[in-house]
This record gives sequence, structure tokens and C-alpha cells, in this order.
Amino acid sequence: MSSAEDISFETLPHPNLTSPEKRAELMANPAFGRIATDHMVMIHYKDGLGWHDAKVMPRGPLTLDPSAAVLHYAQEIFEGMKAFRTEDNGIAIFRPDANARRFRSSAERMAMPQLPDTLFMRAVDELVKADRDWVPSGENASLYIRPFMFANDAFLGVKPASEYLFLVIAAPVGAYFSSGAVTVWVSETYTRAAPGGTGAAKCGGNYAASLLAQAEAKAEGCDQVVFLDAVEHRYIEEMGGMNIFFVFDDGSISTPALTGTILPGITRDSILTIAREKGMTVREEAYSVDQWLADAKSGRLTETFACGTAAAVSPIGTVRSKNGGEVKISGGKGPGPVTSALREALIGTQRGRVKDTHNWVHRVC
Repeated sequence: MSSAEDISFETLPHPNLTSPEKRAELMANPAFGRIATDHMVMIHYKDGLGWHDAKVMPRGPLTLDPSAAVLHYAQEIFEGMKAFRTEDNGIAIFRPDANARRFRSSAERMAMPQLPDTLFMRAVDELVKADRDWVPSGENASLYIRPFMFANDAFLGVKPASEYLFLVIAAPVGAYFSSGAVTVWVSETYTRAAPGGTGAAKCGGNYAASLLAQAEAKAEGCDQVVFLDAVEHRYIEEMGGMNIFFVFDDGSISTPALTGTILPGITRDSILTIAREKGMTVREEAYSVDQWLADAKSGRLTETFACGTAAAVSPIGTVRSKNGGEVKISGGKGPGPVTSALREALIGTQRGRVKDTHNWVHRVC
């Protein structure tokens, strides 16, 4: 089998590139994830042959056999990251090496072949270089990059597949949430993941399991759902697609600990690192929903925010639940001083305004 270093990428000609005028029109106000760039990357895997046939190619539909394993047994994983236009008009990606490591971890949990980190990084770089004109400028704008892998082996039988496709696609995006603080719904009916399950893997099944709860949140006039633990239904875990943080009146912050049921967010890890460097007291601990609501009412809790690749750092202003009613956090207004400082440090690092002391920023071009 070829090593990752031996694999070369073939670039296929694009017969109909988007014109600069059409691209500018599409990028003027893109809905999140709705606008496709011109290219995609595809790499094949087969047992005994390994990773092979790497291509940068025109983005287009895929052809799958009706018995492709992913359609029946859900062997699928994905990642999400962003490329940013820097102040010197270069292009950089934030911590793609961490995404590569998490991708391997997800693959291991889903009984899928592990893509070497170097090949993951090369594939992402190749797509960004091919579609560099799609990377927008602007404070809330970026190119959202979606690497993913799925089983395309054609068979009916419950076992790990022997063939897989790895792809990378991208979309120019603006802000995930509209301006201002978001409102969240605490689900007391549905859980996202249970101990021993796939909660720490970034697989589609976890997100499919969240959709009914998210619909419930929307019906209650909320932007996002907050999940509780599957055992006691007391402790806050994470939101529908992002991690959650709490800020207290003594200046400390906390976030639920990684126990195998929570996705180890890369933005979460970055926020923890930044907060510690600012001298803040940081805790990773269990925090019950009853305590959250009580602390918000008493004023002990001063801020709550969500974080993730798509949302960056977004303030939470209102919490609603079936049994707890509605509670405002510091009046339900926009970001507090701690949320704002952490957001500025994160985004400043991503865009080159803040010195990158951790080598988090991967320069593509």
C-alpha cells in the first residue's frame, strides 16, 4: 500500500468555472452552507490497497449503489473548519491539525480506516488553493470547509465496510447566528448521547438524533437546544452543534467535562487555553440545569456563551425549559465583557490581528 507521502493529487480541468461577477453576487450575503464553491477533493480507500486515486475535481453529484453501506449502517464521519482572509490578504486555516486528529479518533470509533493527518491536511490545502477566490473578507465571513468520509462498499450485512470515500467540499459563509444574544431550550425529553455511545465522535448519527429536539426548540421560539446527560437528566452536556460555557461573578468560567458523551470541540479547547492565559480560573465540571437557572436568577452567573467552528463565540441571553420557565442571563442582552474578550482573542488570532503563540494558524497561501 502507498504511504500518505507517496500519494499525489491529480487536478481535473473544470469546464464551467463560476464567473467573478456571479461569484461576487453569490458571496454578497450567503446563507450558511447554501453556496457551493467550484471544486471538491476526493480520495478512495479500499482494503488491501489503502488510500489512492486522489483528485481535485469539479464539484458535482456522486453516484452510489443503492446498497452502499453508508445508506444502511451509517458509517460516516465529518469535520468542520474555516479558512480566513488575513489582514495581508493571505488565506489561513485555524487548527486544521486538531481537526485531522479528531477525524482519526472519530474513524476509530466508527470502525473506519484512519486517514493520516498529513493526507488530511494536504487534501484541505488543495481545495482551499483551488477555490481561494471563494474565501470572503469581512469580520464575520469565512470559507467553511467540510471534510467527510463514508462507506461506499455495496453490500447488505452488518460489518465494517471495505471501501470508503473521503471528500472535502467548501462554502463561503457569514455569521451562523444573527446579531445579539441567542435563546436556548433545555430539552427534558431527548438526549444526544449516552455513555459508551458515539457522543465524542463527529458522526452524522449524533446530529440526526438532535434534530427532533432542535425542532422542539424552534417551536418554543428558541435558536438552539441544550441537552442534558442521559443517565440522570440533570447535568448540562452540550448544545445541538456546539459546546457551552458559563461565566460567574468571581470572574471564573466553567464548561462540562469531556466524559465521552460530549464532542471535544476545537473551539472549546482554544477558549480554555486563551482563558487560562488571561489568568482566569477555569473549571471542567458537571453543572446541573437547576443550578444554572438558580445562578442566573441570583446573579452568581453573569454570562453564558456557546462556542464552535460555525458559531465562533455566541452569547446566550435567555434559557427556556418546560419545568423551569424562562430565565434571563444578565437581562438577556448581548455579549458580556468576558465573552467579548474571549471572542476577540479567538477571532483576532484566526485573522492575524493577535500574535499566534500556539502555531494554531495554518497559512495556506
